[in-house]
Amino acid sequence: MNPPDRPAPETLAIDSGEALAEARLQLLRGARRRVAIYQPALPADAYNNAAELEELRRIATSGRGAEIRILLHDAAAALRDSHRLVALAQRLPSSVLVREPVEETDRAYGSACLLTDAGGYLFLPEAGRSRGRASLEDRASQAPLQQYFQEVWERAARATVLQPLDL
Repeated sequence: MNPPDRPAPETLAIDSGEALAEARLQLLRGARRRVAIYQPALPADAYNNAAELEELRRIATSGRGAEIRILLHDAAAALRDSHRLVALAQRLPSSVLVREPVEETDRAYGSACLLTDAGGYLFLPEAGRSRGRASLEDRASQAPLQQYFQEVWERAARATVLQPLDL
């Protein structure tokens, strides 16, 4: 229950690619130092435009405690596709961390989410569809997503395929 002087958090319905892109950008703009992204596959239109990448770069370089954690089921595919988020992770490996789930139950998870340190979240029950919900600040609704992300993160392995070669 919210205190009387505080309005209930607004939940945004995501029902199109445009609404999804706008929600991602709003959430990234509201983040301060930490973001968590669970994206089973990394489509070309997700986290790949100039505005989103600029916000991710801002977060990653925001100073002490800056961290972007990304869970991908197939980091090698994102590398093959030359996804710009992969290039950012390679340029800023100390603050943009990528892991791949290794347990079969984790790899079967088909949803996607974006979680911010401001309490914002974006949740897509089916990662490949532009349908879901988001809120710029709703820690109560974000909490179960954050907990699941953390559990999978702890079991996942570092995506070594994304490490640049030291020649």
